[in-house]
Amino acid sequence: MVSSYPVQFDVDYPARPLNRVSTAFRLLAAIPIVILASLLSGQAFDGNGRHESMDTIVIGGAAVFVPLVAMILFRRKYPRWWFDWNLNLLRFSNRITAYLTLLDDRYPSTDEEQSVHLDLAYPDAQHMNRWLPLVKWLLAIPHYVVLFFLWVAALVSVILAWFAILFTGSYPRTLFDFVVGVLRWSNRVNGYAFTLVTDQYPPFSLR
Repeated sequence: MVSSYPVQFDVDYPARPLNRVSTAFRLLAAIPIVILASLLSGQAFDGNGRHESMDTIVIGGAAVFVPLVAMILFRRKYPRWWFDWNLNLLRFSNRITAYLTLLDDRYPSTDEEQSVHLDLAYPDAQHMNRWLPLVKWLLAIPHYVVLFFLWVAALVSVILAWFAILFTGSYPRTLFDFVVGVLRWSNRVNGYAFTLVTDQYPPFSLR
């Protein structure tokens, strides 16, 4: 993991056998919590457990992103309550994604951290480039391209892990680390381009 980057993400590897019945019917079991998250975020999930916007929820859609850009641009402020809302909703969405990608068999909690850990450094808007939020989404295009292919590979990894869990009760560690790495990369891009917590360009790295 790039320990100095302002967006930190990790998932604890399950040291216990995973629930095979829960794994077999994961998409069906996740429907209620997915609906709840969609109502909170204004986004929808596709059938593979991926989000419509770079695999992580862009908090509240344009209704939150655009005013946040304006706040940083004109007032050079990032209100703490706004940051806390973004962080906690992102944590919630990542718990759901971890559940859908079979990284954890515990049903996603609306408030407890469980095995999914996401931390964002609270930004000092006074020391951030006030104009950069206007183009961050554009500067992140190379990441979108790479992430598209990474998520295709991650989907294949999840399918392989599904069979592995059904037969052995465990998630192959190599596949687990890869899927977590793709989620980590996605969260860094989201933190840079949409939740705007840093001006530091995301690394092209799974770690």
